[in-house]
Amino acid sequence: MTQAALDVLKIDEAEAASLLAGDHTDPHRVLGIHPASADGVEGVVVRAMHADALGCECLREGEPSVVMSRVAERGLFAAFLPGARLPLRYRVRFWFADGRTWERTDPYGFLPTLGEVDRHLFNEGTHRRLWECLGAHPRSIDGVDGVAFAVWAPSARRVSVVGEFCRWDGRHFPMRMLGSSGVFELFVPGVPTGALYKFEIKTREGMIRPKADPFAFSMEAPPGTASRVDASSYAWGDREWMEARRSRDPLREPLAFYEVHLGSWARVPEEGSRCLTYREIAPRLVEHVKRLGFTHLELMPVAEHPFTGSWGYQVSAYFAPTARYGSPDDFRFLVDHCHRNGIGVVIDWVPAHFPKDDFALRRFDGTALFEHDDPRLGEHPDWGTLIFNYGRNEVRNFLIANALYWLDELHVDGLRVDAVASMLYLDYSRNEGEWLPNRYGGRENLEAIEFVKAMNEIVRAEQPGCITMAEESTAWGGVSRPVRDGGLGFTFKWNMGWMHDTLEYFSKDPVFRRFHQNDLTFAMLYEYSERFVNPLSHDEVVHGKRSLLDKMPGDVWQKFANLRLLLAYQYTRPGKKLLFMGTELAPWNEWNHDASLDWHLANDPMRAAFRRFLEDLGRLYLGTPCLWRSDPDPWGFSWIDCNDHASSVISYLRRDGDGHLVVILNLTPVPRDGYRVGTPRAGRYAKGLSTDDPAYGGSGYGGLESVLTEPIPFHGQPQSVKLDLPPLAAMVLVPAP
Repeated sequence: MTQAALDVLKIDEAEAASLLAGDHTDPHRVLGIHPASADGVEGVVVRAMHADALGCECLREGEPSVVMSRVAERGLFAAFLPGARLPLRYRVRFWFADGRTWERTDPYGFLPTLGEVDRHLFNEGTHRRLWECLGAHPRSIDGVDGVAFAVWAPSARRVSVVGEFCRWDGRHFPMRMLGSSGVFELFVPGVPTGALYKFEIKTREGMIRPKADPFAFSMEAPPGTASRVDASSYAWGDREWMEARRSRDPLREPLAFYEVHLGSWARVPEEGSRCLTYREIAPRLVEHVKRLGFTHLELMPVAEHPFTGSWGYQVSAYFAPTARYGSPDDFRFLVDHCHRNGIGVVIDWVPAHFPKDDFALRRFDGTALFEHDDPRLGEHPDWGTLIFNYGRNEVRNFLIANALYWLDELHVDGLRVDAVASMLYLDYSRNEGEWLPNRYGGRENLEAIEFVKAMNEIVRAEQPGCITMAEESTAWGGVSRPVRDGGLGFTFKWNMGWMHDTLEYFSKDPVFRRFHQNDLTFAMLYEYSERFVNPLSHDEVVHGKRSLLDKMPGDVWQKFANLRLLLAYQYTRPGKKLLFMGTELAPWNEWNHDASLDWHLANDPMRAAFRRFLEDLGRLYLGTPCLWRSDPDPWGFSWIDCNDHASSVISYLRRDGDGHLVVILNLTPVPRDGYRVGTPRAGRYAKGLSTDDPAYGGSGYGGLESVLTEPIPFHGQPQSVKLDLPPLAAMVLVPAP
């Protein structure tokens, strides 16, 4: 080899030292293929690196192999290929002291897989399909199969992709930073779908931090923490549902949500009480909720999370359905099966905070990248978690793209956003001196507010017909008001006030209810300030709060009667409905996330009767438009009488443009004979539902099937009916044909 040929192989000593020390942010500048000339001959220089190799050779199809020269003290090799031209496809083979060899297509011979426009949009915070750019994506480039890896880590000294394909050694596949974007990228040939991987990040301080991919579509099953290369091959069968979704108006449709924790709905006792997989649970769950009259599943968080006891609310991989129950395509099957059977799917989504586990987002590149550095802004004191920095473009883009990913790629129909109050207030659950005010000196988290508004607006524009629900526990105004009208833009808000007041009322001995009737009726004073969902959720049956049945006062018969009365009230007042799984079984015990629901209770005659009631209540709700079509309209509800405190009886009307019904609640165990109730029209009313029906475990008191009105004005209505009200019961009267 001539001196000129040797000269083109040389590597700057500082560059070589940086590469071998694992400090280089652009290894492609040195490694890979580079045009060169020696002795007047044009060609290509090939450089490769493996710190432990004794030697290396370059292999090209149809050409003799070329032994590469070592161009540094160790591990760096180069060869000049006269006459070669770009693009050039080649492989390198390293050999080692123990006789082993490692042959691979060189990853440093490929152009970037991420374009300038994608990087610009990401840094600007406006990339609507960010999951298609960052993360791990199987690709074929010039006939070479592999995986394109990309990760955002702007403060890292070096980022490598590591995995089974390189024995988890970060020296082998260092990535290049693309411009000033903070994004590191590398296409690695030969990595198969299903391979486990992480990003090994070297911080400014020289610390090595293996990190799971924030954009991973799939994860290793816990307690493993590696990401998994995933490429969906699922063939959807829900086109009809997805097309209809775009034109739906959820405000004027019946919505009844069945809140589910997939890991504890049902288990397989014969196999160590393991959880059901996504594919196993799908047909059983869909059949169950359809029979009960629910329109949607609401899944407690299914994004990957390290600790089962967190119920999923401490997410470590936002784009990956948890591997506890199967693959991402298995999750797609669950959603698809729901849609093909007319059931929607909403997931709990947690943009409020994330856990401190070192393998996940915490100090991702050695700095506070996704979170705030100052704990007064960046740490949640109640949960020991970290708070997203909503003011950073890339973080905001990460979260909004994640919301769109679940709605678009996984076909879910809505997001129930957890812990919204903790996002809106800088002083949430903090004492004086433990928080920082905003730029105006106030307690509102202005950056979080803008994030929430943007998320809701983008979801509405990109995924029409999808819903967003806020679990917001304060009196923040306009949570479900459109952004254009000064609101946060959610479709619905959970009515936490109604839930608290109603459960407080129903837990009281009926003897004392006369003194607390306002607790039951107060929520109607603010009912139309928001668009509400009335929840009886998992939060109310844990941590010593007791099950719904056990909250009810009285003997066993009265407890069941009270529970039927509570649910009838929930279903017949304005607002969409939500029940936690297991309500239909009326258990005595609180929910236990480590065990199955108490399905043996279904064989108990009282529970079987209670379930018949819930099925009929669901049918009544779905089949009676005046119970949901006018939910947003104040004229859709009116009190007939809410002032009979002495008898603890309330009555009200529900109406839409086509019809109405009358609801009467007797909230004590005292029957009320000859009780007169006003009605808006003359004629006969039929029993739509009585919670005291013997088929439901009731007493059958009065035996009413229908009643004729009398021309006696009462309760401000032109007509009235005289009823024998059964004890602890709700009666629904519908105009007879």
